[in-house]
Amino acid sequence: MTLALRSDRRQLAKCSPCGIAGCSVSRAVISPLIADGRAVGALVVLTGPAVGPYLVRATDETARFICTQLELADLDESRADLARAEIRALRAQISPHFIYNALTTISAFIRSDPDRARELLLEFADFTRYSFRQAGEFTTLADEMGNIEKYLTLERARFGDRLQVRWRVAPEVLGVVVPFLAIQPLVENAVRHGPAGRAEGGTVSVTAQDAGPDCLISVEDDGIGMDPESVGRLEDTDPSGTHVGLNNVDDRLRAAFGQDYGLIVETAPGAGTKVIVRLPKFAPGVSAGH
Repeated sequence: MTLALRSDRRQLAKCSPCGIAGCSVSRAVISPLIADGRAVGALVVLTGPAVGPYLVRATDETARFICTQLELADLDESRADLARAEIRALRAQISPHFIYNALTTISAFIRSDPDRARELLLEFADFTRYSFRQAGEFTTLADEMGNIEKYLTLERARFGDRLQVRWRVAPEVLGVVVPFLAIQPLVENAVRHGPAGRAEGGTVSVTAQDAGPDCLISVEDDGIGMDPESVGRLEDTDPSGTHVGLNNVDDRLRAAFGQDYGLIVETAPGAGTKVIVRLPKFAPGVSAGH
């Protein structure tokens, strides 16, 4: 076996007597298991004194099949690691300014309206619990929208009438599976470009509708907008935070559902920004909590 692993080649070997009366095993076919360019083990087939070509071919084919499965398992684990890393990146991008402002807003209500402060504190606790949960790469649209509603409740407490919110979510798409934290960054950007970017405030619209085999989700603000060319590849690395999480979300959507899905951004200077997400209502192998 050692020789097979060192040489990365199949070997035929004689077996040492085992001492068991009547044992017919005297030869072994040893085929190394090579995964990602390195030997990770060996397949050993024990036989009698006659080693035919059929047995040798069968051993080699079985070894190749095992190697393929090992490489696929490594690939699946790598993809899972990448997905977890991307979710951690999105969690890290949850604005510390939002957390600070939310707590500051809650503290301001403690004396003037203790009941309101308590309600907001519970909303904040639920928002952070969901955002930092450890359960899977996917969730339902209902859960994602529920968390966004908590986020907007906290922001409306901060901005007051300067932030107007319009919801239009079709009940039939609430069960659609979406990547975890795929919609929340879009809403955060909309708030930043709408009321946070203008003294007079603004409106954020969130819609989700049935589109045959797909679900269409849009997040729109009536804020300052931007040059369409500046959107580019939806970079989320610029220091201004203009595109917080968009590149991450776009990549995760395409990885999960294919290149026909992802983000579409419609914007122009002074005309606000609209981000559209197209999702399949059903995707093989994709489920909430997966």
